[in-house]
Amino acid sequence: MHNDKIDMYLITNSRFFPTERMPIIQERLKNLPDEKFVLLHSLQLKDPSNMLLVSIFLGEFGVDRFMLGDVGIGIGKLLTFGGCLVWWLIDLFLIKGRTREVNFSNLMRLLDVSTPISYGRPMGHDMHHGQHNNSNDRLQ
Repeated sequence: MHNDKIDMYLITNSRFFPTERMPIIQERLKNLPDEKFVLLHSLQLKDPSNMLLVSIFLGEFGVDRFMLGDVGIGIGKLLTFGGCLVWWLIDLFLIKGRTREVNFSNLMRLLDVSTPISYGRPMGHDMHHGQHNNSNDRLQ
């Protein structure tokens, strides 16, 4: 039953993620307990095609980059009218890929929170310094 859920999720949402990252997503989903699978529905994925439309019509004001969380680039585009439209033009080619990468990062962050992975020692313990450190124990 779990594999059917994974396959359905991947078929339904594959357009939101980079194609080369799909095996990573599939592997991480296999390790996700059934009761945590419902968390996937709470993730707000951005549609790359819709982001392209936003970029075409509002990209010169940085709206596309603000929506993706790229605040610095968004401010730069806003203040320079899309880099005198050069930045806007470049983003027309890059925005779909950037949207897929943001979706992938958000999914990995959600899966890291719900399925911690340790490397043979208890989560959060740094053996060398005896300090509590979660960031070194998770897969990135």
